[in-house]
Amino acid sequence: MNAETIIGIDLGTTNSEVAIVRNGRPEVVREGGEALLPSCVGVDEAGAIIVGQQARNQWAAAPDRTVVSVKRLMGSAEPIAMGSGTYLPQEISAFILKALRERASRALGHDVGRAVITVPAYFTDVQRQSTREAGAIAGLDVVRIINEPTAAALSYEGGGEDTRKVLVYDLGGGTFDVSVVQIEDGVVEVLSSTGDNHLGGDDFDQIIVDRLNQELKDMGKAEVGDDRVVQARLRRAAEQAKIELSDQPYVRIEEDHVAVIDGEAKHLSLELDQAEFEHGIDELLSKTMRSVTMALNDADVRPSQLDRVLLVGGSTRIPRVTRLLAERLGQEPHGEIDPDLCVALGAGVQAGMEMGLDMEAVLVDVTPYTFGTSMVGELYGQPYTHQFVPLIRRNSRLPASRTEPFFKMFEEQHSVEFKIYQGEDPDALKNVEIGSFLFEGLLQSEAAYEQGLLCTYHLDLDGLLKIHLVERATGREINGVVENALNDRDAIEASRQRLETLWQPLADASVSSDADAASGTASEAMEDTLMRATRILDDASTADREEISALIAQARNAVSERRSDDAEMIRQNLDEILFYLE
Repeated sequence: MNAETIIGIDLGTTNSEVAIVRNGRPEVVREGGEALLPSCVGVDEAGAIIVGQQARNQWAAAPDRTVVSVKRLMGSAEPIAMGSGTYLPQEISAFILKALRERASRALGHDVGRAVITVPAYFTDVQRQSTREAGAIAGLDVVRIINEPTAAALSYEGGGEDTRKVLVYDLGGGTFDVSVVQIEDGVVEVLSSTGDNHLGGDDFDQIIVDRLNQELKDMGKAEVGDDRVVQARLRRAAEQAKIELSDQPYVRIEEDHVAVIDGEAKHLSLELDQAEFEHGIDELLSKTMRSVTMALNDADVRPSQLDRVLLVGGSTRIPRVTRLLAERLGQEPHGEIDPDLCVALGAGVQAGMEMGLDMEAVLVDVTPYTFGTSMVGELYGQPYTHQFVPLIRRNSRLPASRTEPFFKMFEEQHSVEFKIYQGEDPDALKNVEIGSFLFEGLLQSEAAYEQGLLCTYHLDLDGLLKIHLVERATGREINGVVENALNDRDAIEASRQRLETLWQPLADASVSSDADAASGTASEAMEDTLMRATRILDDASTADREEISALIAQARNAVSERRSDDAEMIRQNLDEILFYLE
């Protein structure tokens, strides 16, 4: 392992990428011509972990063995079922990170163990910790966590001496961020950031899925809302329709044999036009425009002062996004760097800087949240026991520190609990509680009562919060880091060893590539046969149509139930019929 090598990773909701620095410039690693690694993890029929396109291929047929969009669950302690096992979000993400790490190692010719990882600017402290833990489980030393819009700005930074103000609009698969950035003399300084951790392409897909489910219901064909296989098929069809509607005025969604009711195959056929789709997502896009306004106000920047508007994330290819931004900001957005790759490239720039290379850029980032605690005070002129006390305010430069004195309610008080909140509401209970620290055994004296306690918040460069409490009369102190469920090293190490054990079938890169190719080929062969069979149905005779329909249903059931031998036999039978009919 080359201890000095650092890679840059964009851990995305839909796709992920890894960048390396070669000859002083960042480049996204490609394998088989593909830069994007689908952020999908699954367990194949043999019980082996699969990642990327192979997992994505199996998703529609075996959603119970496949996990997608895990990024939206980061920071949650909810276990995720995958096959016969359960995993934490950090562990699922670690599989993706490990695949990216191995991809970079193959490109460089040696193992790598250090990384810069990007996260949405609006990721909470717990979500950032969860991302760092995912890296540790994958065997990575995460040297820096940076915000995705900031990384995108780094990828565009050309090292010029002029001062530029840039708005970065980042609409990905599961999250949305907008940042206002100033670039001057190679220094990339974030002036403001805001966003939404649950707004992105997945929500647009769901709107189409809801439309497809309603179509099935209206036509009296099937009630399939609880069928995971059918919903996965509809979700895949919806995502493809969304992509096509970025370039076409309408798209036809065809899902034959979407369900079998009372022994009869049911079909779905629907034409969706771009205007209808954009109308369906209009309220979600309006929310992003409100965030754009907030970011500009926070940075005290008028639209006319912006030199450039940058598009980041695959969802920015939706034409309505460009039109709304042009109307709101008075200029056409830029997308000359691939919106899917610019965040990874920016992570590569930061990786180069962490290695001490001259990358012609310096990063100054901010916190998108206000952090504080609660105390007995007033709210709207009335006594209130949970008044929010901001310590580090949103859009403060990182790193940031703030110390404030607090006092006991009465001299004989033995303990005090400091609750940690993030948010903007003066009512602490309406903000997000992210942790708490109990200070016990307080000195019972008048001096201790009068001197009180000092509370220090320190937010580091990764946006991770550290707390320091001191009783002034005695000098006693408490130090802590606000973390989530996997905060102890033993738990992280146990997860890392579990991942290594499950990863064994993929340990040999050449073998795993062959296995992936074989599995992918089998899946693609089935999809190709089913697609050909579906196309020929309308022109087939009644007898042939019934036989083909029955075989299609049997093939899908065999794939869903993981009966691979049966599925292949049915596919071959179907192929023979198609040979004569085509």
